[in-house]
Amino acid sequence: MRKEIIINGASNEIRTAITEDRRLAEFFAQTPEKDRMVGDIYLGKVARVMPGIRAAFIDIGLKRDGFLHFSDIGSSLNEYSSLIGDDSDVDTDDEGETEAVVAQHAVGSRRPQRIEPGDGSRPGQGRAQRRGAQLNGVHLESGQDIIVQVTKEPVANKGVRVTSEVSLPGRFLVLLPFDGKIGVSKKIVNFREKRRLRRIVHGMLPDGFGVIIRTVAEGQSEDALKADLQRLMETWKEIEQTVKSEKPPALLYKDLSTTSSVIRDLFNSEVARVVVDSKKLYRDITAYVRGASPEMIDRIEAYRGNEPIFDAFGIEKELQTAFSRKVPLKSGGYIIIEQTEAMVVVDVNSGRYAARQEQELNSLKTDLEAAREVVRQLRLRDIGGIVVVDFIDLDDERNKKKVYDELRKEFRKDRAKFTVLPMTEFGLVQITRQRVRQGFMKSFSEPCPRCGGSGMVLSKNTVLNQIERWIKRFRTDHRTFRLTLRVNPSVAEYLHEGTISRFTKLSLKHFIRLKLESDPALAAHDFRFILPRDGKDITSEYKGT
Repeated sequence: MRKEIIINGASNEIRTAITEDRRLAEFFAQTPEKDRMVGDIYLGKVARVMPGIRAAFIDIGLKRDGFLHFSDIGSSLNEYSSLIGDDSDVDTDDEGETEAVVAQHAVGSRRPQRIEPGDGSRPGQGRAQRRGAQLNGVHLESGQDIIVQVTKEPVANKGVRVTSEVSLPGRFLVLLPFDGKIGVSKKIVNFREKRRLRRIVHGMLPDGFGVIIRTVAEGQSEDALKADLQRLMETWKEIEQTVKSEKPPALLYKDLSTTSSVIRDLFNSEVARVVVDSKKLYRDITAYVRGASPEMIDRIEAYRGNEPIFDAFGIEKELQTAFSRKVPLKSGGYIIIEQTEAMVVVDVNSGRYAARQEQELNSLKTDLEAAREVVRQLRLRDIGGIVVVDFIDLDDERNKKKVYDELRKEFRKDRAKFTVLPMTEFGLVQITRQRVRQGFMKSFSEPCPRCGGSGMVLSKNTVLNQIERWIKRFRTDHRTFRLTLRVNPSVAEYLHEGTISRFTKLSLKHFIRLKLESDPALAAHDFRFILPRDGKDITSEYKGT
């Protein structure tokens, strides 16, 4: 498989595409409005602790508080607490429970305060009410300062998800402050290479720190690993200094931009080349690679063609399908992708391919092709959460297993964590995929102002019935006989149709004189009733439920 990274730089947007065998597999875009947040480290303050849902909400200065699940709180929280306030310490009692010493802000200084263990489910007596939770020897309480890192970007009306287990990713290593363990990427399968890397890292790692050795570290020299670790340690020291001078909420560390992180994380031996059409980005990328992986510098190319780079590589055309709910298959079949609030549903259809061969064989071929395309679309659109795929029915259990195996094989290309369950008797396959950032469609679109994102609007006849019911409610409570009715132009046209128009019939039926006004600003399903004498909008008073 030939992988390429194509980067298109513009004044207000940088687009990065990853292709596999010249087909678009992943897509990232960076704009001023949609800045990357995953990996950012904040000094925050616990806004509230919710033991009932085993979570806390952390104020990190964003529009919505960050969500910290108890499972994302590690024992190293006590170590991070020691950074916040010079007098902090950690004690252990006879039962082995740890009391976290939490730094509280006073005027102009930080004053540590000891918090006694407890579940925090009841407010304290004789003092300000506080809520907290005790778990794994770590106490969390409202008002507590805490260092957290963003692991998932905000989705819909949910804030970012954060963890107290901070890590700093480099080119070859991921630094784990206060952890102490050495992990190796599972994708490095050579036992001797794993042992070599562990031995090198163990010999140069400072006490109290841990690392994860990344896949791209395979075959790297000791000097390259040492230089990467040195850069990470310098960054961590800067964070420690920032913590001492800042008050929450504050940003302590900003991770690399989307483009830089793609080069850091994905530019490996599997990538044949990186092609960039921006001179500035080309200089920045070559400077980074020259310092981190000089042996790969010759794989970076500056695009010099006259045609737009995404057009030249066929990416622009493929991006159009990413905005479509219907995705064609080469065989003539197609898949339909529907997004709901709770999950994504994919329907597989055979199309004109259905009548060409024996039914079971035809269904199997379509399902196998659809399985490959479904995984590609999930990666391309960055769809996370629960996904249900409705494949064409298969009778043979062996064929169902072939589709299941094909899905798992394709998902091995995906960097996100996933789970695929076997096909049910109804031809359904359930998938869960890790959600890190907002999906492609939600990042580049917004709900339609006419339909509210549903894709459908009320029929004109239904709107007319709603208007008539409004008038009935109004006539039972009001003596006014003159009203102004404002509607969308399409509804106004509908009301004027007929030898005796629907609008005239409406006025005569309810003994009311209506003045009809067309308002393009109104949605097709909306209407407004105005009192002519003072221009007051009284629609909501008689709207009903």
